[in-house]
Amino acid sequence: MSEGIGDAAGGGRVTLSEPARFEKEIRKSRFLARAAPCATPAEALDFVRAVSVADATHNCWAYRIGQDYRSDDDGEPGGTAGRPILQVIDGQGFDRVAVVVTRWFGGIKLGAGGLVRAYGGTAAECLRLAPRVPIVAMTRLAFHCGFSDLALLRARLPGMGAAIEEERFDAAGAVLVVAVPVVACDAVAARIVDLTRGQAMPRAVKDGFS
Repeated sequence: MSEGIGDAAGGGRVTLSEPARFEKEIRKSRFLARAAPCATPAEALDFVRAVSVADATHNCWAYRIGQDYRSDDDGEPGGTAGRPILQVIDGQGFDRVAVVVTRWFGGIKLGAGGLVRAYGGTAAECLRLAPRVPIVAMTRLAFHCGFSDLALLRARLPGMGAAIEEERFDAAGAVLVVAVPVVACDAVAARIVDLTRGQAMPRAVKDGFS
């Protein structure tokens, strides 16, 4: 098993819009690839456990979530299964994705090179055929607004591509934390100031209330 920090950051990456699967036979062995979108490493591992087949010969897998990645050969020779799957995920520009390739041994040994091609090729075809969506880089803005502006902001924020993630009330109104696309951050902040007649002053925050 391998794990670590990689260089998955950057624009133009995609994830899956829904789970996908692809199956093929290679020299009498059956290979079944299953892939799913995953937001966290814990979610990826839950997917691996859920789709692994207990009576199969091997359940090899990998995931990439931002700078976090892991891969597992599940008993195949080191570097012949999990790492090729991870390389396919990265090579096709995927992020927030987990892939499990299950093998039922058919009696013919494939050799190290054959295993790399089999696991990598099955994963590659699964992802190539899968529905994908672009990953939009997001950031968070926090601001205080009066009760008189709250209903208007709730109505207008979705149209700006902003989503309320957290809400906390006090005697004067509410503190909101909203997620917005990075490319629209300045425009959304300016619009919030405008809608509240300068009463709300959005600021960038990393993890929510601070």
